[in-house]
Amino acid sequence: MASRDTPGVIRALPYKFRDAALLERALTHRSKGTDNYERLEFLGDSVLNYVISSELFGRYPELTEGELTRLRAVLVRKPTLAELARRLDLGAHLALGEGELKSGGFDRDSILADALEALFGAVCLDGGIDSARETILRVYQDRLSTLDPRAVAKDPKTELQEYLQKHAFPTPTYEVLAVSGEPHQQHFLVACRVAPLREAVQGEGASRRSAEQQAAARTLERLHAK
Repeated sequence: MASRDTPGVIRALPYKFRDAALLERALTHRSKGTDNYERLEFLGDSVLNYVISSELFGRYPELTEGELTRLRAVLVRKPTLAELARRLDLGAHLALGEGELKSGGFDRDSILADALEALFGAVCLDGGIDSARETILRVYQDRLSTLDPRAVAKDPKTELQEYLQKHAFPTPTYEVLAVSGEPHQQHFLVACRVAPLREAVQGEGASRRSAEQQAAARTLERLHAK
């Protein structure tokens, strides 16, 4: 149970909760019950974006809005959050339903990322925005210290949109063609349509975002080959 393991999370997080119930909720997946972390995740997502945006804005006054946006996207995307959650050993402290436990939910990127955002939201409610900012920056300390703005490449969707804008074409459209698999292990098939190509280009992946990125990358390949 989360209540038994939460002291370890408190030590790893560099924040001591005054309201233990908030921490308990932040570590409870929806498969365990209705009093879960989803609302805290909603708050934590916004708090995280604000803190990281503010930090990048101050650190890199020379970067454009687009460059700052791409840097932030790298820092707040689910794989990054999941990596940070593993450093905190967050999976060992989550309260999961039996089905999620059996399917390895304690080490699934999406669950770890959501739970970490929920923790940030809980810190904000418990100690205020300054405590949340301090906690987030300490969790992100290594990532921020080694961040190289020049090494952050544009993702395929951004590249495709900029290519189309440069050539005076409308922005691309994406459509989910199919979703298959179990809820915890879905597979997405997506179509990308752009004005210069007659036929849509398909992409697939374990999330809608990854499928769209693959479709955008394949679309760029076809455009450059014309």
